[in-house]
Amino acid sequence: VLENPTIRRTVSAIESVIDRNRQFARTAAKDRVPALPFLPLKGLYIVTCIDPRVDPALFLELEMGDAIVARGVGGRVTDEVVRDLTYISHLVQTKTPDGPWFEVAVIHHTDCGSALLAEPHFRKDFAKSTGFDEAGLEATAVTDPDTTVRADVARLLSAPHLSSRIKVTGHIYDVKCGLLRTVVE
Repeated sequence: VLENPTIRRTVSAIESVIDRNRQFARTAAKDRVPALPFLPLKGLYIVTCIDPRVDPALFLELEMGDAIVARGVGGRVTDEVVRDLTYISHLVQTKTPDGPWFEVAVIHHTDCGSALLAEPHFRKDFAKSTGFDEAGLEATAVTDPDTTVRADVARLLSAPHLSSRIKVTGHIYDVKCGLLRTVVE
């Protein structure tokens, strides 16, 4: 709950955007969806960071139904991301075996806040206060997006239950200039 000390009225963060949702609901945008929800219109499954500066709907000009977007700290390919992609892969194999298949675009970015997890004191304090595994936290840090995006693409390409028919690419979004650079084609 957000509170402005000069107003003394407590306003929920979601409350501030509910009117926008009502406006959206009156448009036809919500009706522009794929016939099969596991096959997005642009054939993209995007894995990217939770950072609000990194919104693929904006920097890739995506519309409703164009892509599936998975967001997590650093945009890293976690066990959960692999599980979800395996599920979608299985859906395609069983429901539409002839395709169309989709591309997974792993997108890391410059100036990522997950880099704080590379700082030993911060990481140790966070691990101590949460019980999360310190080594796992360190592995999450994106200090060199070229290296981490390559590692995450390699992880997906070696995932045993993902169909080899899924294309996997890796990219870096530059938060300062707004451009996307391909690292792994």
